Amino acid sequence: MQIAQPLNGYRAGVDPVLLAASVPAKAGETVLELGCGGGVASLCLGRRIAGLSLTGVELQADYADLARENAARNGIDFTVYPADLKALPAEVKAQRYNHVIANPPYYDRARSVPSLNVEREVGLGGDTPLSKWVSVASKRLAPKGQLHFVQRADRLPELMSAVFKSLGSIEVQPLYARTGRDAHLVLVRAKREGRADFRLHAPIVMHQGAEHGGNDKNYNEIIEAILRHGAGLSFGGVA
Repeated sequence: MQIAQPLNGYRAGVDPVLLAASVPAKAGETVLELGCGGGVASLCLGRRIAGLSLTGVELQADYADLARENAARNGIDFTVYPADLKALPAEVKAQRYNHVIANPPYYDRARSVPSLNVEREVGLGGDTPLSKWVSVASKRLAPKGQLHFVQRADRLPELMSAVFKSLGSIEVQPLYARTGRDAHLVLVRAKREGRADFRLHAPIVMHQGAEHGGNDKNYNEIIEAILRHGAGLSFGGVA
């Protein structure tokens, strides 16, 4: 799959790819991505699982256009609306989805320095709290529908506080860059009307070795299979 990204501004990394890999969707199901950017997560998901109905909402019109172009380039049906998640289009509000996915901005600008690049700042910081992302996502879920987020590990308490208010069957998958380091990312999954116990899964260490060596990223076999071969990611690290 080929994805175009802007030379300047926000550029997606492996995070939305891992998010897409973790969604256990099935053909015929509906998926809504909030803040879809250039469409990386939804398009990776659409390539891995055929027959999905994919919808995206993106605040920045240029990125919404890019997502549509990327979808056309890869032959994947993806309906994208240029809109603020705080004011969803009527077409989106009229539907309920089997899955709602999101890669919200990672940085709380009350505790960090904004980027001088406006487009990059919207992708990394923004002004919408995580609680609003969760509230909007949960309202768009069909009965038994699932929410899927990827977020920085240090914002997990804030994210979990919001998720616990409206969803159940919550699962957290920590992602560690290397052995001996703290978790840097988490994948969070929750279900509307879910009643299962909370699960904190065994961590996935993304890279082999304790240190970065040269240009070789040394991804482990699970991450390598996702990035190179479009494999899925089961919580707990079982491919």
